[in-house]
Amino acid sequence: MITAIGNPVYDLIKTKKVKPESRVFSGCSTNAALALSRLGKEVQLVGAVGDDFKEQFEADLKKYGISCITIPSNETGGFALDYYDDFGNRTLDLIGRADNIEKIDKNWFENAEAVLVGPILGEVSFDAIKEIRSIYDGLFFCDPQGLIRGADEKGRIYHEKVEGIESALSQFDIVKPNEVEGKILTGIDCREDPYKAAEIIHSWGPKIVIVTLAELGSVIYDGDNFIDIPPYEIDLLDSTGAGDTYMAGFTFEYLKSGGDLRKSGCFASCTSSVMIENSGPDFSMDEQTIRGRQETLLAIDGYKVKVGCNGF
Repeated sequence: MITAIGNPVYDLIKTKKVKPESRVFSGCSTNAALALSRLGKEVQLVGAVGDDFKEQFEADLKKYGISCITIPSNETGGFALDYYDDFGNRTLDLIGRADNIEKIDKNWFENAEAVLVGPILGEVSFDAIKEIRSIYDGLFFCDPQGLIRGADEKGRIYHEKVEGIESALSQFDIVKPNEVEGKILTGIDCREDPYKAAEIIHSWGPKIVIVTLAELGSVIYDGDNFIDIPPYEIDLLDSTGAGDTYMAGFTFEYLKSGGDLRKSGCFASCTSSVMIENSGPDFSMDEQTIRGRQETLLAIDGYKVKVGCNGF
């Protein structure tokens, strides 16, 4: 069983190709849980939900085969996402904010193969992260997007490096920022030098750092070696959840392969590719499909991400 911690959201999403009429079930930990469930993993999601979406949330969980520890909230979270290009760049505005996940229960982690922390807007505090680490000594994975987000008075989401983030990220075995988050955390333009950004974050204490670079692929660093992972090229429909499902795919294969980083990275890239050629939670995903795509990436020798320090 894998435990994913972070509030679910119901978003309004607009891309150049799709514009759903109703709010879409999503969230960092939610999307990871959706992918892991489709890959045959038992998953439980810990998150805060209000009465406004409680019935729909319970129905969605039942539909997608995910168990949940639901924390009562005044309202359910959500964002309005407007993608203005084909590379995942977007505006992000708050339309609902659920309560924080404050009380940590050790029963959430009983028999967990891994714990994934993927907050969407600061709902998991640094103190809570440290408390989880004091209780749980298994594989601990963080997508830091929600740890470095805030909302202004108009609800527009911004990013900032928060005091204490280095200590919080040191608690994890694996930390996976995308290129934007990598720059916020380190000051390094990851399209110029993701390796330096990974080194800086690794120096804070996590065992493995992964910097994802959208259509360029990703870079994995374990303190000794860098592994460049190619993207699996598809016809992008909606990039929402790309990093979330990368986290899911990496965790799945890392556990299954005994920690093979190249296999895990390629599997993660292919898991993400399935998500972004669809829109919303109703996507078809199975291990056999991802394995076929993974073999394509594993057959590529000498891949280097196309960033400035590599001469691109």
